Amino acid sequence: MRITGLKTFAIAAGLALAVAGPGLAQQPTVTQPAAAGSTGTGPAAPAAKAPASPLLARDGAPEMAPTPGIGQPVDRKIGLQPQVTTNGQFAAWMHNAILMPIITFISLLVMVLLLICVVFFRRSRRPAPSRVSHNTILEVAWTLIPVLILVGIALPSIGLLQAQFRPAPSNAVTLKATGNQWYWTYDYPDLGDIQITSNILKEKDEVQPGQPYRTDADGPKLLAVDNRVVLPVGVPIRLITTSTDVIHSWAVPAFWIKLDAVPGRLNETSFTIKRPGLYFGQCSELCGANHGFMPIAVEAVPPAEFAAWVKAKGGTMRANPGAPSFALIPQPGADASDATATPPPNQPPAEPGTAAAPITTQPATSNAPGGSKSDI
Repeated sequence: MRITGLKTFAIAAGLALAVAGPGLAQQPTVTQPAAAGSTGTGPAAPAAKAPASPLLARDGAPEMAPTPGIGQPVDRKIGLQPQVTTNGQFAAWMHNAILMPIITFISLLVMVLLLICVVFFRRSRRPAPSRVSHNTILEVAWTLIPVLILVGIALPSIGLLQAQFRPAPSNAVTLKATGNQWYWTYDYPDLGDIQITSNILKEKDEVQPGQPYRTDADGPKLLAVDNRVVLPVGVPIRLITTSTDVIHSWAVPAFWIKLDAVPGRLNETSFTIKRPGLYFGQCSELCGANHGFMPIAVEAVPPAEFAAWVKAKGGTMRANPGAPSFALIPQPGADASDATATPPPNQPPAEPGTAAAPITTQPATSNAPGGSKSDI
């Protein structure tokens, strides 16, 4: 009985193989299209994956490339960058129309007076010096003229200072810039849970294969970043700066903006961008070994494209842009103002009926623990 059972099992197995064998043998061979330069034989090589663009365009913003001479420094050029804000345009006019002519006139006047003294009052020409000690007209002139010059400079200067620190209107878009050693993090408190971490884009020879590196489409060397700030054109911007470690400074020359980021404090200013484009800046406060590697890149886009970007980022536009904003903006490192509530670091206190946001610690995404190759 045992031998008969084994024979039956062997016969059944043989029949199964006989039935399956031809089917397997008749399976068609899939021929992959030959890649350029290949012989067309053998298994096809996997298709090369296109490198991810470091631009922010993948999130809804336009694929914006830098414009030469706009929003960035120009080699061997003297003067201010073209200004795209009201305060910047007024400050550039004041610099070009008031300060530079006055400085030039005073410098030339002093030079002429020195030359007159050298030529006409040298010892070989006048061995006996003049004993005139008082001249009422001259003394009144050299007292009154500087006063008038200072008044002429003070009047527009006070107006510019007042405009720079004028509170933003209620329809402003709030951008919170937080300085870290050595990168920036950005939040949009009025538009939902949107946070951007912005690091410098390194050069091709400074990164590992497969990692993004700077190209001409990203911006100039030492100014290009992996994630750009996106702001709307023609809409007031409320800029709030703070820091998590040391003093930094958020500066974009084309906006006429330089605002310190101080640990435990919130500094505020406002501006309105008039022209779409890509604008670059840098941290302008000595903040450590990598101070020179904290660039800023801002994409200014029309309001409709800004709203599409906010939606792509998972945020929501304000239902009533004209209403005052009540978004909580925490101060990293500051003491809690309410003794009954101790929110976690870098987090606002939870509102009634809502859960507190999770604590996230996000280090510099492009900097290795040992520092960048550019460390000196």
